[in-house]
Amino acid sequence: MKKKGFTSRGRAESFKFALNGIKLLIAGEPNARIHCLAAVCVLIAGGALGLSRAEWIAVAIVSGAVLAAEAVNSSIEALADRVSPGYDEAIKRTKDLAAGAVLLTAITAAIVGSMIFLPKIMALFK
Repeated sequence: MKKKGFTSRGRAESFKFALNGIKLLIAGEPNARIHCLAAVCVLIAGGALGLSRAEWIAVAIVSGAVLAAEAVNSSIEALADRVSPGYDEAIKRTKDLAAGAVLLTAITAAIVGSMIFLPKIMALFK
């Protein structure tokens, strides 16, 4: 594949491809839709509880990380299935590792969310 160099048209196409990737992720991956629903719930709760700027930054980072990890996992799974449609122990290991990365990211997001939201929710009942 020949490199074309930096062009505005090339950057615009790259952006279009990336947006299509996000569309494919949300439309075609059930777990991504669950993560998006969780993110919407967090946005609503954050607005209702009055998160600080730093708290919003933390929420945005972990929410984005979970969706990005899900996109990478989905990409690895799709490529692995294409390369090796039958059972292969190395492919299974690769897919399990990628899924584990999503789980670790989601657990981290849940911990960060708990640290931010639990004190605010508990304060409502005092």
